[in-house]
Amino acid sequence: MPPSPDSLCKWVDQQAALRIFATFDEATQSQRHIKPLHHYVACRLVLEGGFLPEEITPRPPFRAQKRKGEWLLSYDETLAGGGEQTLLGGLKTKNVDVVILKDGLGPVMSVSCKGAIGAFRNLTNRMEEAVGDCTNLHITYPAMVTGYLFVMRAHRQDTLIAASATTPAAAPSSGRVIAQNDIAIQKSGEPVETIVRFHNALRELTNRSGVRDDVSRYEAVCLALVDPDINAGQVLDTFPKADSPLRLERFFETLYMRYDERYVYSAPELKSVTRRREWSPASPLFDPKIAASLPVKSFGFEARIAAEITADESERLKR
Repeated sequence: MPPSPDSLCKWVDQQAALRIFATFDEATQSQRHIKPLHHYVACRLVLEGGFLPEEITPRPPFRAQKRKGEWLLSYDETLAGGGEQTLLGGLKTKNVDVVILKDGLGPVMSVSCKGAIGAFRNLTNRMEEAVGDCTNLHITYPAMVTGYLFVMRAHRQDTLIAASATTPAAAPSSGRVIAQNDIAIQKSGEPVETIVRFHNALRELTNRSGVRDDVSRYEAVCLALVDPDINAGQVLDTFPKADSPLRLERFFETLYMRYDERYVYSAPELKSVTRRREWSPASPLFDPKIAASLPVKSFGFEARIAAEITADESERLKR
């Protein structure tokens, strides 16, 4: 049975994906509040990461073609795919949100996207789930680079106070009734203690660097608090702190670094298969003349364009 159009991977930018998460007010069992984030991650792994669209589940709506030694990238929504990838874990099979599969190697990278819209007292259960999923996958695939991306609605204490003093029609944009245990940000602007503890626990689960290291740790973990109100979809910059390894801007660069260490630099004989592509500046996707017709006008990150690869990285890749 072919997938429904709604389930196909769509090219969305970060704020659009997070805006849906931050304002969705229907039942979350459908995962419609988090699916756009899956799609954003999958598309970013192509544009910034240099992975081929056909290697990724859900398949992003791009076409990659090699011509005269250059990789050309174009937008093609007819190629989009949906769904999750089922992986054989050491304890049980697991449906994973975003997966990169390499021919002859199997899964080389996976990203789990999770979200909490409230009831932050249940974060302990989320920690147990995160540890179990990571352990399950690393038992079977110790070299696979695994990422854990967790987003939370940053409901503010002052919003709760204001909402309680107004009519229901003046309640927050999400339409949900905000309870005290849904609050993420205190009146002082600081996160509540529950979220601080959750951050500190997640910090102990990240930065797995070697294939022989603890299987219960992820290579990269991100915690992002998302504004659900006036600036819906915007990531709060005040927490995690600037020096935290869980900052969103560090998440993808860590995934790429660990991947290159294991599958490119340490295995030069496999480089023709594992090396991340560098997209030609002449790619239709980067043509200013068609930019207005594309669903995303600004990436929000640097695409992996051949002329913009750093000298240090280029030298390592030649080895």
